[in-house]
Amino acid sequence: MMLWETLAVCAAGVAAGAINAIVGSGSLITFPTLVAVGVEPVVANVSNTIGLVPGSFTGAYGYRRELAGQRARLIRMGVVSALGSVIGGILLLYLDPDVFQVVVPVLIGLACVLVVLQPKLNGWLSARREHAHPDGGALLLLGVFGSGIYGGYFGAAQGVLLIGLLGSFLSDGLQRVNAAKNVLALIVNGVAAVLFILIADVDWWAVLAVALGAIVGGFVGAKVGRRIPAPILRGVIVVVGVLAIIKLVYG
Repeated sequence: MMLWETLAVCAAGVAAGAINAIVGSGSLITFPTLVAVGVEPVVANVSNTIGLVPGSFTGAYGYRRELAGQRARLIRMGVVSALGSVIGGILLLYLDPDVFQVVVPVLIGLACVLVVLQPKLNGWLSARREHAHPDGGALLLLGVFGSGIYGGYFGAAQGVLLIGLLGSFLSDGLQRVNAAKNVLALIVNGVAAVLFILIADVDWWAVLAVALGAIVGGFVGAKVGRRIPAPILRGVIVVVGVLAIIKLVYG
C-alpha cells in the first residue's frame, strides 16, 4: 500500500476500534476501506479480522469493571463462540470465493439494517429485561454459537447481534451486556485470526495498519465513545456500508 492508503486504513482502524467498543460494527469501516485501496475481498476480510483483534482486546479491557461477576457464564458462552468462529472461518476459506462476493453485500446490508434498528431493538430489550433468565439458558448459547459462525465468516455488526441476544436473555443492564459482548467478540475474532494466520493468505501491511488504529480506537471507544451522539455514529456506519455494497457489486 502507498503511504496515503496506509494512513487511510489506520484512520479506519481507529474508527473501527472505537465503534466496536461501543456498538460492534467496526468492520463496516475497515473492510470497505481495505477493498477501496485494492485488497482482494477475501484477503481483506481475513486481514481485517486479524488486525481488529488488538482493538477488541483494548475495548474489552476498558469495560473490565462491568465484567465483574460474569466469569462463569462468559466461559460457557466463550466456548460456543470459539466453536462457531472456527466453523465460520472454515466456511470463508473453503467455500468458492464467488460465494463470498455474493453473500457479503447481503451481510453488509443486513448489518446496516441492524445498526439502524438498534434504538428500537434496545427499547424492545428493555421491555423484556424483567423476564430475562439470569444466565441466558440453552437458547442463548445456541444464539451465541450462531453469532460465532457469522463472526468467523464476516464479523460486521457481530456486536449488534450479540447485544440483541444478550440483552434479550440476560437480566443485566446494557453496560454489562456491552462488556460481555466485547469479550465474546474478542474470542470470535481471536480464534478466527489464529485460524487465518495458520492457513489463509494474509496482507500483513493491512493487518498492521488496522491493528495500530484499532488499538487507539479501542481505548477511545471504551473511555469517551459514549459521548458520541448515537445517530451520527449510526449514520456514518450506514453510509460506509452502502458505499461498500456499491464497491463490491459494481467494482
